[in-house]
Amino acid sequence: MCGIVGIIGQKATKNSISQMLETQKHRGPDFMDFYCEENKIALGHNRLSIIDLSSNANQPFISDCGNYVTTFNGEIYNYIELRNELQSKYHFRTQSDTEVLLNAYKEWGESCLEKFNGMFSFAIWNKKEQFLFAARDRFGVKPFYYFIDNDTFSFASEINPIHAIGVDKIPNDKVWLNFFSEGSYGMPNETFWQNIHQLPGGHFLTYKNNSLQIKKWYFFEDRILKLQSQFHENEEEYITNLLLKAINLRFRADVPIGFNLSGGLDSSTLLALIDQQNIDKTTVEAFTFITNDERYDELTWVKSMLENRSFHLNICPLAANEVPELSLKITQHQSEPYGGVPTIAYSKIFQAARQKGLKVLLDGQGSDEAWAGYDYYTNNSQNIIQGVTNSPFRTNVLNADFAKNYTETVYPKPFDDDLLNLQYRDLFYTKIPRALRFNDRVSMLHGTELREPFLDYELVEYVFSRPKDFKLKDGVQKWMLRKIAEKFLQKDLVLAPKRPLQTPQREWLSEDLKDWVKTEVALLYQNNWFDKSALESELELFFKGDNQSSFHIWQWINAGQLLK
Repeated sequence: MCGIVGIIGQKATKNSISQMLETQKHRGPDFMDFYCEENKIALGHNRLSIIDLSSNANQPFISDCGNYVTTFNGEIYNYIELRNELQSKYHFRTQSDTEVLLNAYKEWGESCLEKFNGMFSFAIWNKKEQFLFAARDRFGVKPFYYFIDNDTFSFASEINPIHAIGVDKIPNDKVWLNFFSEGSYGMPNETFWQNIHQLPGGHFLTYKNNSLQIKKWYFFEDRILKLQSQFHENEEEYITNLLLKAINLRFRADVPIGFNLSGGLDSSTLLALIDQQNIDKTTVEAFTFITNDERYDELTWVKSMLENRSFHLNICPLAANEVPELSLKITQHQSEPYGGVPTIAYSKIFQAARQKGLKVLLDGQGSDEAWAGYDYYTNNSQNIIQGVTNSPFRTNVLNADFAKNYTETVYPKPFDDDLLNLQYRDLFYTKIPRALRFNDRVSMLHGTELREPFLDYELVEYVFSRPKDFKLKDGVQKWMLRKIAEKFLQKDLVLAPKRPLQTPQREWLSEDLKDWVKTEVALLYQNNWFDKSALESELELFFKGDNQSSFHIWQWINAGQLLK
């Protein structure tokens, strides 16, 4: 929806808050403004107008009583129901979910978070008590980065605005080392840069008198334990209704909406559920990317899914020769390593959508983690990368003094079940956090909002808590989801195999873009984290055919672009 920024302390000036806003203006091209009490508090907002397009809903938004100021990124999907609940006590001057959020906080305090069904990251300043309250949604769909020192607390939706006001860009050695050694992207509170932190999903913070406190508000583990003993007479029907509700809520907008499609089960199910909505389907557009390589493109599947449906399909091609320029642009906006050519290809969808005037897109992210869709769920592997048998990492290229500090990341295991613990890891620590970050940046880079109905918390909790044979049965993964999808789609499409690779990244990096790869990796030759001769040797092995995985190559490209 937007971008948020803030500074509390001596450095809270109009000039500084304006610098931060300017750095992430792509997130909200429709309106930009700030609230500032010089050298005390500054809150800023980049607006992408989606609900209540009027200027009355611009932010920072000040409460009727004048005491609360908020800057909010995201959507509260159930804002209509909450507004009805609050209407007898509060006067509403807009139709926005921002005003609902602020009045909900006034009414229920931090407990308002449990009432929200949405994706959100927001901060509220209490003028009277000189107190900041900020929170992030359950799964961390919307970002919140912050920096704190002795006299200043600053935050933003992206990392670059924090660097823009003078915070040094110093690599976080531990996070980088674990990235090279095991493919992790840091814990939920970490980033790749020293002194820049994340507020984890499902947490809130308070800041008063130079004192920061962070507390967990979403207790997913407890919710699962309660739900495990609950069953409905017709489980398939109950879950179908949860899916339909999740889609319905995410069609709440005052602007046109589209959706992203691939040929897999998640996209197929998303399409089928959208088709069940009571909407004018001629206004809803579909988008898919291609690389013009039939080994990876799913256009044939996508077209067959859309047969006899009124959704217009937009095909978004990516060519190998576009990768060098686009990779650098996306690296600059991500500020951290990201997912390679698939992320670049995905960015083309948001670019095309924005060019057509669409601001909101839906996709199928989150289904694999809740429904156990990855291959390693069936063999109890500890992999976090799908579709590989050999190690995708090349720790032999690391300098010994750097590499010796590596400590394997240990993830919590709150359940007495290996499958649930793997799903939990992917949902809160590995797959979902990184995918959400990649997708937030590439969508907001083009001023578009991405909504993920499969991450609706009611849906995720219920499906996650189901017995194993709801997810894995007779050798079939995501068993219940496939069963539900069969009601809407032809069977051969529902049972299409999952593809571990989406683009010809391996082929492009080893052939079409070979010279570019050499140039980018050469940026690391002078970096004291790496052994130059080992890097050169591994690069040659890759070019000669040791390319089951190209993950390590992309790691080095990313590192070269970010660390130079």
